[in-house]
Amino acid sequence: MTRRALAAALLVFGASLSCSDSNGPVAGALTIGLVTPNSGQDGAIQFVITSPVAITGVTAAPGLRVFTDTLGTATRVVVTGTLAAGPIVSVGVADVNQVAQYGATIQQVAATNYQLRSVAGYTLAVAK
Repeated sequence: MTRRALAAALLVFGASLSCSDSNGPVAGALTIGLVTPNSGQDGAIQFVITSPVAITGVTAAPGLRVFTDTLGTATRVVVTGTLAAGPIVSVGVADVNQVAQYGATIQQVAATNYQLRSVAGYTLAVAK
């Protein structure tokens, strides 16, 4: 390869690098945190995660267990154990920069004695 051809190839390669999009999707994990009026007195929560694309996995916070069922872009989640306010699961996603596109809706909460509670006063927040 001549010097001129090598220089042209390097120029084209360099130009292609400068045109790449550095703002593309960033795979990673989002955290779902619980706000509860009964911290330490809840034993289970069931909620649904909605997402723009299917999530890649759900991991329970230390000391908790998680069970999931995914259908398309909705994932039903049950977390058991002594639930305290704060992070309860992390969720694997295709793009952490789309955090605003993810939601979590509480369906049921149970006390540690398995009695169902009203979901009033409980909220979930999805964060990076």
